Amino acid sequence: MNNITKLSLMASAAVLLGACASPPPAAPADRTASATLEGRSGSAVTGVVTFTARGDKLFVDARVSGLTPGEHGFHVHEVGDCSAPDATSAKGHFNPAGKSHGHHGGAERHAGDMPNLRADASGGANLAVELSQLSLGNDANGIVGRSVVIHADPDDFKSQPAGNSGKRVACGVIRASAPRY
Repeated sequence: MNNITKLSLMASAAVLLGACASPPPAAPADRTASATLEGRSGSAVTGVVTFTARGDKLFVDARVSGLTPGEHGFHVHEVGDCSAPDATSAKGHFNPAGKSHGHHGGAERHAGDMPNLRADASGGANLAVELSQLSLGNDANGIVGRSVVIHADPDDFKSQPAGNSGKRVACGVIRASAPRY
């Protein structure tokens, strides 16, 4: 074997070994974001809401404490600012399509309209629901950087512009989670 052939074989072997030595990149897990809820309007409500993108749907998982027993309006609001004592700094419901307020399962609704939270006798509420019209992307329905708000009263899903759900008792800014691999 001549020197050129030997060098060519050695170079080819090095390339092949190098390719085998590094594992393929791992596929990222589902994209997530979360909001840590803090009490507003004098309430002691706390909790965490996690948003997980799954295909064209968004899975919402809420774990809340400190509510009065019963139902409470629960919405994504347009601005990620919970600084006002009554959370009015979060502005109105997130509504990129300019629709009327409505039931979270209906076609005519704000993108930020979600099911009511139902608090038990001890003030705890858990909710797991999959929704459309929301995303974690940079598109028109993206919610990262917006806020999630819990209201004192149930959303009636018909009164305009916000379902007559009363004062805002908790608010949290939605922040993207670090990617998991």
